[in-house]
Amino acid sequence: MDTQKALDDLRTCLGQRLSLSKSDLDLHGQSESHFPLSPPDAVAYPETTDEVAHIMAVCARHRVPVVGWGTGTSLEGQSQAFSGGVVVDFSRMNRVLDVAQADMVARVQPGVTREALNEELRATGLFFPVDPGANAALGGMAATRASGTTAVRYGTMRDNVQALEVVTAAGEVIRTGTAARKSSSGYDLTALFVGSEGTLGLITELTLRLHGQPEAISAAVCAFDSVGDAVATVIDTIQCGVPMARIELVDEDSVRAVNAYSGMDLTETPHLLLEFHGSDTGVREQAEVFGAIAADHGGRGFDWATMPEARTALWTMRHNAYYAILASRPGARAIVTDICVPISRLAEAIEETRADLARAGVAGPILGHVGDGNFHAVLMVDMEDEAEIARAKSASDRMVERALAMGGTATGEHGIGVGKLGYMAQEHGGGWAMMGAIKAALDPDNILNPGKLVPPRT
Repeated sequence: MDTQKALDDLRTCLGQRLSLSKSDLDLHGQSESHFPLSPPDAVAYPETTDEVAHIMAVCARHRVPVVGWGTGTSLEGQSQAFSGGVVVDFSRMNRVLDVAQADMVARVQPGVTREALNEELRATGLFFPVDPGANAALGGMAATRASGTTAVRYGTMRDNVQALEVVTAAGEVIRTGTAARKSSSGYDLTALFVGSEGTLGLITELTLRLHGQPEAISAAVCAFDSVGDAVATVIDTIQCGVPMARIELVDEDSVRAVNAYSGMDLTETPHLLLEFHGSDTGVREQAEVFGAIAADHGGRGFDWATMPEARTALWTMRHNAYYAILASRPGARAIVTDICVPISRLAEAIEETRADLARAGVAGPILGHVGDGNFHAVLMVDMEDEAEIARAKSASDRMVERALAMGGTATGEHGIGVGKLGYMAQEHGGGWAMMGAIKAALDPDNILNPGKLVPPRT
């Protein structure tokens, strides 16, 4: 590896768009989660696919690691350069290239954020539904196979990415997928790169599936005496075929935190936050069915919101829950858990987790996308207290073991990075080695986001 020669070559191409300033390196070396600062050697700001290809070719020639960067909102260390090298920041590749209304697709560069795309789509009657909470870049969302609050109805990034343009480890530009809605032509390379966390290539363009903006939207919040009652309501609602657009759980500890942070006055018990999309009649009928089911499980305090401002306030509160929880213990950092289980086991998984955290003396408010069995415990720790960190990490390990024993997964949406690397063999068995073989075939020098997702090279 000859980092200096690579940087000299890149400076010729990028000029001032290759940054070596300490502030820039530190900004691109940090995480929203508990991982330590790990600055790269340089940050590159390409503006075209050709420039990305040149960056990759130079780094391949000098065997310098390359890490993609969207907005830096990943939670398992995916965008941190733990091996040094060059971080490729896609913030200048932020154009919506084309919106094909008749085909209900949009072509975008990877630095476009989900909010920027939906702003661009406002006059078309279409929208892009995947909502992970943070205003993440769409390239990063594809790389981590993100999902979020709307996945129960609209699916995850896996379901909404139709085609990609990717720069490989050798600097070659390839296209996966087509403008057609389906294909039986060869391996599904689009699906391979979605969720690969930048270990197989850098995404430089995405073709995304769009959806029609609903005629009517209704949101609500409903309180329950227990998490079990709330989850039973979700299961019954799904089994009745009610097409919820969002259905989120916050436990009493999370409610306490968001009340203090957002000025809400919710009762300090578990709550479901939900939203219905459809026609005026359909939304009203869905709400009535849900209300009857919730009442059977002790739901109370319904607060329905049809005005956009009220809905926005509700979902802003939910999206800010992570920061509200952190604010409830000033100075703490978060070990963010992300398990997903079959929905029939969800209440059991949550209650066992809550009991385990109480025994361990670890603060961990719980919230989650209960419509698809995914929940998070935000484990707050003092990073100076090694004993507390150890207790939290042990509790996180037990959460994953519990999820796997129930037929679930170590991560429903945050991905692997380095944070969940230790669980891959247990979850995938020999399949993990196969992932490593694919990585070795496409990136033989191991320069694309090394140390993440796949087995370490020996």
